[in-house]
Amino acid sequence: MFGRAPRKSDNSKYYQTLGVSKNATPDELKKAYKKAAIKNHPDKGGDPEKFKELAHAYEVLSDPEKREIYDQYGEDALKEGMGGGGAAHDPFDIFETFFGGGFGGGFGGRFGGASSSRGRRQKRGEDSVQHLRVSLEDLYNGTMKKLSLSRNILCPKCKGKGTKSGVSAECHGCEGSGMKVTVRQFAPGMFQQMRHACPDCRGKGEVINDRDRCKQCHGDKMTAEKKVLDVHVEKGMQHHQKIVFEGQADQAPDTIAGDIIFILDQREHPKFKRKSDDLYVEHTLSLTEALCGFQFPLTHLDGRQLLIKSNPGEVIKPGQYKAINDEGMPQHQRPFMKGRLYIHFNVEFPESGFLSLEQCRSLEKVLPPPKTGRSLADMEIDECEETTLHDVNMEEETRRQRQQQRQQRREAYDEDDDDDDDDDSSMPRVQCAQQ
Repeated sequence: MFGRAPRKSDNSKYYQTLGVSKNATPDELKKAYKKAAIKNHPDKGGDPEKFKELAHAYEVLSDPEKREIYDQYGEDALKEGMGGGGAAHDPFDIFETFFGGGFGGGFGGRFGGASSSRGRRQKRGEDSVQHLRVSLEDLYNGTMKKLSLSRNILCPKCKGKGTKSGVSAECHGCEGSGMKVTVRQFAPGMFQQMRHACPDCRGKGEVINDRDRCKQCHGDKMTAEKKVLDVHVEKGMQHHQKIVFEGQADQAPDTIAGDIIFILDQREHPKFKRKSDDLYVEHTLSLTEALCGFQFPLTHLDGRQLLIKSNPGEVIKPGQYKAINDEGMPQHQRPFMKGRLYIHFNVEFPESGFLSLEQCRSLEKVLPPPKTGRSLADMEIDECEETTLHDVNMEEETRRQRQQQRQQRREAYDEDDDDDDDDDSSMPRVQCAQQ
């Protein structure tokens, strides 16, 4: 007797979970699963439920028979038992087929089940944080820096077991915990518990037979390795931005390796200042250039020479800003989009501080008239008193005025004290009349 054909249900969910098309090849499925599984691994701060969904989706789509049933009839057909759907495998088992136990292990309890048979729960190792000095040119143009680091790795000969056979015995002194508890009585009826590393295994929780000890690491399970990293500083990266190499820090048994993190430290540039995606530069003009026009070359951060010039007849005021579009910093991950280059102009006046009478009259012909609107008549000048202007240093003047004010306050306090003393001595004594 034949059963009824299963009704067709959703057959796109698993593809969407992995982020691939329905025509994805086995290699594309593997690549998509590996990338998403690392990102969503619970020990990397990912979502455990998403991690399970990824494993289940890959388990189905990587099996040709299950994939054919799923494509034809959908998810419900697998749940009804076609193609040996059955219960899903442990998501960490699937993950470890790719990474050889480098992640995961002992996480069954995270999903509400019994603890995994693979042993103790893995912890995550510490991140290694390095500061990388870069110039503003590096951040503008992008650069590649090769950095040599030393790190600890699992012994390649014994694969981090410490023994030739790959088997070690649990320490009987601490029952594999690596710690021992001793009880000390320090008063009648009063005891103190003290925890310390087990002396038999030196806190490792296991003992290794001398004959079975790995000759390369001598039972330490770890060896040192020199590693060269290619650190790609991308165009437009910011000061204090991080570049992360996942899982490249020190390794340790039963531990997920942490990350190597490079923090960019930008050196101060002698000419350019950066604010977000914009650049700022200072330039000083002579008074003649500010009034009559200027042009000068500016060497940019990529070595290009920019010709900076004023418009005909334009007058530049002290402290004025001008901007050039698309000559600022490139935006990170969008290097063809750039900010603005701002030029802050300072105007330098003649050092002598004096002009000849002829120069003054020449300037009066082209400069705006005085703000008074008229010149003084000879009679008005005769009625005025002559004065002389002196150069002053305002910082020194301010300091002198403050000192003078403090001196005046002290003198005023002293006078008040003298007045009080005089009043006390001259004050007539008043007696109350008795009735």
